[in-house]
Amino acid sequence: VQLQASGGGLVQAGDSVRLSCAASGRMFTTYGMGWFRQALGQEREFVAGISTSEDRTEYADFVKGRFSISWDNAKKTVNLQMNSLKPEDTAIYYCAETPYGTSYWAHADKYRSWGQGTQVTVSS
Repeated sequence: VQLQASGGGLVQAGDSVRLSCAASGRMFTTYGMGWFRQALGQEREFVAGISTSEDRTEYADFVKGRFSISWDNAKKTVNLQMNSLKPEDTAIYYCAETPYGTSYWAHADKYRSWGQGTQVTVSS
């Protein structure tokens, strides 16, 4: 599976940004799509995940109520709508795909394919 992320950029605190990640290739064994982020000098952390076949989503506590993940099966695209952005949301955001269930979504090593990352910078 190949993943191509887009969106991001430089925004101000309180603004909204929408990230997209288009998937291509064979996704027969894909169960979920996830978004991770990595701030400068920090480890990569889980942001949100969604099943490509069931009505299941998971969010990190620090984005609940602000971010929303969605999956467009026709376009094979996972989106991350980010609202009420804060300076601490500044990071490179990565999309990824996994064959594992929700219990494993927060673990980066359970993902097989990764997008190239897109920078989101939130100024105060």
